[in-house]
Amino acid sequence: MATAMMSLLEVLKGASEFLGKQGVESPRLNAEHLLAHVLGLKRMDLYLQFDRPLGETERAPLRVLIRRRGTGIPLQHLLGTVEFCGRMFKSDARALIPRPETEQLVERALTYTNLGSKNSSILDVATGSGVLPLTMALERPDAMISATDISPEALTLARENAVLLGVDRIIFHEADLIPETLSQNSFDLITANLPYIPSAEISTLSREVQHDPLLALDGGADGLDLVHRLAPLAYEHLTPGGHLLLEIGIDQSDEVTTCLAWHNYRDITALPDYQGILRFIEAMKGK
Repeated sequence: MATAMMSLLEVLKGASEFLGKQGVESPRLNAEHLLAHVLGLKRMDLYLQFDRPLGETERAPLRVLIRRRGTGIPLQHLLGTVEFCGRMFKSDARALIPRPETEQLVERALTYTNLGSKNSSILDVATGSGVLPLTMALERPDAMISATDISPEALTLARENAVLLGVDRIIFHEADLIPETLSQNSFDLITANLPYIPSAEISTLSREVQHDPLLALDGGADGLDLVHRLAPLAYEHLTPGGHLLLEIGIDQSDEVTTCLAWHNYRDITALPDYQGILRFIEAMKGK
């Protein structure tokens, strides 16, 4: 017997109800993204096709995705993409899913006037999927940009994103923070969204976040192991007057500020995200 047709709206409502029962936040939005993905549409196009009949050929792959989303697999991994600063990037389990807060780090970096000059230089440490240096490369086409990550899998994803966006001038380095091969006193800006979750808190994170690589989450006992290691290295590699710009965790601003002051940074400032959380620290190397 042939399976009865259902309207797009009926399918969407059923998927949303299932995701809601599985504890998925914003179940309707998730269902819309997954249905649009299956149908090869933009999400907003669904609103023009609520009466469209969907048969088993279209509903079967959606059911698979909805069930996987219900188990906590991140939406971005199921779609294979994530939007960052208005551009689409590949996203999967090889690297941390970029968070909206990190877009603010890019916005702040773009306010530094020296990055608009020819031969300005930027280094992104622990680059993950490469969204930050790739965005900077597209926004500052004259800048020389390097990026590092300790994970070869993450770097492979970053390079795939570079190809996707047509960016061929970023130099990627597989390294623990900053490799010895990079010249000292050579970067006008060093950015880093380092792992900052205290080890003991990893198991308490949401099931979606726990699909991110452990290497991209675990910041050691207090979450700041890598910040303490990066601070002196970054100072050595900044040009006089160059900036260090970090994304940090909740309630870490005081300790990070103290750490940077200890290493002789100047003009250290904690900056809030859109929720008012002190999420970013910027500091300057004295001239």
